[in-house]
Amino acid sequence: MPVAAGALMSLPVRAQDSFWDMMSRGRTLNQTDREANSVAALQAVDTIEPILSFDTANNLQMAIDQYEPFVIAGGWEQVPQESYGLVLGNARDAVIALKRRLISSADMTMSERVDDKFDSTLDASLRRFQARHGLLINGKVDEATWYALNVPAEVRLHQLRLNLLRVQAMTPGLAERYVVVNIPAASIETVEDGMVAHRHTAVVGRIDRQTPILKSRVHEINFNPFWHVPVSIIRRDLIKYMNEDPDYLTKQKIRIYDAQGAELQPTDINWQTDDAVNYSFRQDPGPDNSMGNVKINFHNPYAVYLHDTPTKGLFGENSRFYSSGCVRVDQVQAFVAWILRDNSGWGPAEIASIFASGERKDVAVAKPVEIHTTYITAWANRLGTVSFRDDIYEFDMAGKVDLGA
Repeated sequence: MPVAAGALMSLPVRAQDSFWDMMSRGRTLNQTDREANSVAALQAVDTIEPILSFDTANNLQMAIDQYEPFVIAGGWEQVPQESYGLVLGNARDAVIALKRRLISSADMTMSERVDDKFDSTLDASLRRFQARHGLLINGKVDEATWYALNVPAEVRLHQLRLNLLRVQAMTPGLAERYVVVNIPAASIETVEDGMVAHRHTAVVGRIDRQTPILKSRVHEINFNPFWHVPVSIIRRDLIKYMNEDPDYLTKQKIRIYDAQGAELQPTDINWQTDDAVNYSFRQDPGPDNSMGNVKINFHNPYAVYLHDTPTKGLFGENSRFYSSGCVRVDQVQAFVAWILRDNSGWGPAEIASIFASGERKDVAVAKPVEIHTTYITAWANRLGTVSFRDDIYEFDMAGKVDLGA
């Protein structure tokens, strides 16, 4: 249960820098290797256990055992609004509260004296917290970090218990080789022989167009594909875009066809009505194609798939819930190479070549790979690191264990 929406709207303007801020910032920045702190934070979460595995189930149970007495004792304190915007080199009373909060969640080691200086130790601890919560690792108490810090410990315990049941339910039926799209984390794991081969950042369905929970097998790769615009997107988006900009289809290289396959012009359609849903819309292959250079197919009743994207900047955002249900894959060439591992003549070099050439080609996957899209908002690894994500679709709030895949 996140902190009440809009709480940050009333955050006060940050106080003027203190004397320690001004005198210490340059020295502290020079002495602290912030990049190394970020690497250490990522190493704490990036172990080989798949999210769906017996190891994760065991680690979740250990985390529950640790959280239960802590929650009974009262949990952690809320971090005050005055902590918003704190960074390395600051010195304020709010730093003390931030340190106490990070000590409570084991992101920071206990110290004899908790002072008001945002030092290199606190920088490393805050980055670790950000890594565990899937946030941008910047060492700053930004908006997303402030919200995450203030989720109560009892809510986190509820997540651990609920997700243990989900992992336990799904793990026994897994194949030797599989893909997991974890929707709340907007991330993808490729798994083989019980270990993660690669992790990929993803963009998944927004709240009103959710990525469905499913189980299937990846059976085909379409290189440099056409995009056939779904009727739902024609109705919800395309008509609106054309009313805003009559040249939208032309700019996006989207063609219109009638039931007989004859090409129409945008002026042939009445955009003030729903007339457009009676026609087919197809975007040409190319760098601006909504699916980028590749589409990854698996049978399902929802008409969703994985794909590349020309808008790769979205992969660097905190919240990656932008799609209409399909899943965009970062570092997609490596992902496709892993899927086509058993296809002769389709190694990384060949995949890079066809991306560069723009050639249209469909490739059947020699050994179709199992894929799961699922909903795990809390998990733990062998280092004892516990990760959490927001309950974006409110499945946790509804107490869902059987996700229906």
